[in-house]
Amino acid sequence: MRSSRTRSPRARAGLAWAATLPLVAGALALGAPAADAAGHDGGRHALPGTKPLWATRQADRGATSASAAVTARVYLAGRDAKGLADRARAVSDPHSAAYGKYLSPAQVRARFGATHDQIAKVTGWLKKSGLTVTGTTNRYLTVTGDAAAAERAFAVDLHNYRKSGHTYHAPSATASAPADLADAVLTVTGLDNAPRLAKHHSSELPPPEGVFRNSGPFSSYYGSRTDKKLPSAYGGKAPYAIKGYTGKQLRAAYGAKKWTGKHVTVAITDAYASPTIAKDADTYAARNGDPRYRRGQLSQVLPEDYTHIEECGAAGWYGEETLDVEAVHAVAPDSDIVYVGGASCMDDDLLDSLGKIVDGHLADIVSNSWGDIEANETPDVAAAYDQLFQQGAVQGIGFYFSSGDNGDEVDNTGTKQVDTPANSAWVTAVGGTSLAVGKHDAYQWETGWGTRKAVLSKDGNDWTGFPGTFNGGAGGGTSKTVAQPFYQRGVVPDGLAQANGGGAMRTVPDIAAVADPNTGFLVGQTQTLPDGKLGYDEYRIGGTSLAAPVIAGVQALAQQARHGVAIGFANPGIYQRYGTAAYHDVTDHPLGAGRDLAVVRVDYVNGTDASKGTTTSLRSLGKDSSLRAVVGYDDVTGVGTPGAGYVSSYRP
Repeated sequence: MRSSRTRSPRARAGLAWAATLPLVAGALALGAPAADAAGHDGGRHALPGTKPLWATRQADRGATSASAAVTARVYLAGRDAKGLADRARAVSDPHSAAYGKYLSPAQVRARFGATHDQIAKVTGWLKKSGLTVTGTTNRYLTVTGDAAAAERAFAVDLHNYRKSGHTYHAPSATASAPADLADAVLTVTGLDNAPRLAKHHSSELPPPEGVFRNSGPFSSYYGSRTDKKLPSAYGGKAPYAIKGYTGKQLRAAYGAKKWTGKHVTVAITDAYASPTIAKDADTYAARNGDPRYRRGQLSQVLPEDYTHIEECGAAGWYGEETLDVEAVHAVAPDSDIVYVGGASCMDDDLLDSLGKIVDGHLADIVSNSWGDIEANETPDVAAAYDQLFQQGAVQGIGFYFSSGDNGDEVDNTGTKQVDTPANSAWVTAVGGTSLAVGKHDAYQWETGWGTRKAVLSKDGNDWTGFPGTFNGGAGGGTSKTVAQPFYQRGVVPDGLAQANGGGAMRTVPDIAAVADPNTGFLVGQTQTLPDGKLGYDEYRIGGTSLAAPVIAGVQALAQQARHGVAIGFANPGIYQRYGTAAYHDVTDHPLGAGRDLAVVRVDYVNGTDASKGTTTSLRSLGKDSSLRAVVGYDDVTGVGTPGAGYVSSYRP
């Protein structure tokens, strides 16, 4: 079982993200005003990315009714968008004179935020066009109205298009704003309505999902239990998968030593909120050797209402929050944790959660275990995210995103691509490994996380189809939309950076930690039991959704080692340490060329108990689709995983 939540069902055109306009250093490249398909010309400021790729001539079903409802967000560019990006780089680069000289949220708003005059002018333009401004923040304006008003405001025609068996409206050309607002309007989202299904406004969330349990036999540490009656693989007998690593083992593997994350706050974002998180987290800590939570150590910031409950599978996010909270506490047991839940798994709501953290500076470290494929990213939405990430960087806030659980995504989508927002040049993308922690909590080795599964034959004499089919792996690869950031130059091999042809591009991930669900983390959660009652249970889990909070916890240790000075946007410092003892340089063959590794896993057929029987399978390690963990930087584990010297390297 693994978990790396997509942030939305991704049916929406505005989120069917086109890979056509590169984002250079996280800033949206705005085009020059030009005539559009409707004949609007002159005096306009183009907003690239607002026409989705699926809005093609072949899919066009004609003009949208003038009375059709439209809800959109107009994001504000602020005083100095370029200055914001420059400042974000300067305070994050150890080689800069401005390194570590962060600003407060108030200073960021005063220097880079939208002015009252900008907000007033944008509001006036929207109202004059016939739209109603329903909400105003320091970052965006929310507007509603009919299609006719939206067309007037953004100088574009809305048409109906067929997509995936459904009809949605979207701009027939690139939207624009008046030229005299070029310095005020960053972008607009929501002019298409593909994902805007009927909303379920409610303050009540569904009960937890049905219980999931791992079947034994288990190893208590890597290699501790082997069944010699099972078939051999790779020249020997593979051990049983562990029951699930705990904090003590992860802290030993990643060089925690005496540091505990004291006086450091880690924020976590996901959608919705587990109704039993406080009790589950404290129960888990007591059962598995972690310090109990002190009063106020775990807090939540939640929306007033939740939406898209059915579309997002709200109950499925409870386990995500539980994993993230328990993993951070396991690695950094003295750090404070603030969970900021989104009203749904849609971009608007997750952007709002991130905005709460930045505007209130709720934490210096932010763990995010959600994402989607890059093909579903448009420059308009990417620009909104990057503006937030840059504002966070200027304040000393670092964002960590899981890189995905489908390897190169070919098996999942048919196209080799990376995930997003992990592809942003302004976040730390966290890849995944298979981890072996041995007797006495001794670190043994890691491979890149990439699994092939072969089931035990009926006669028990061999592994059917050995080594089997691809069964998940850490996301990684080369972005098609984001240019190579400065900190990757000279570290990422040209063969990876230029893998798509043309210039060097952003390569993912940056760093890694344990993610393989076969060498995963033991988590405890209240679930719905077979009799319909709720009960606490524990199970092993993985995914880069585990790797991200583990790295966030390690960063809390490193910030404590820095005497509490914020690390901020971590990538320049992460790459500065490349090739040093700070990292385990992870490869797919840590025991030598040609020596492959595997574990044996037994699972309940029904995921709960043995009433329907069990299945036994061999899970081969270090086989991540077309991605490979090799000596040096690679697109599975980045620069590697934190080694014994990583946390210490942050000491002044």
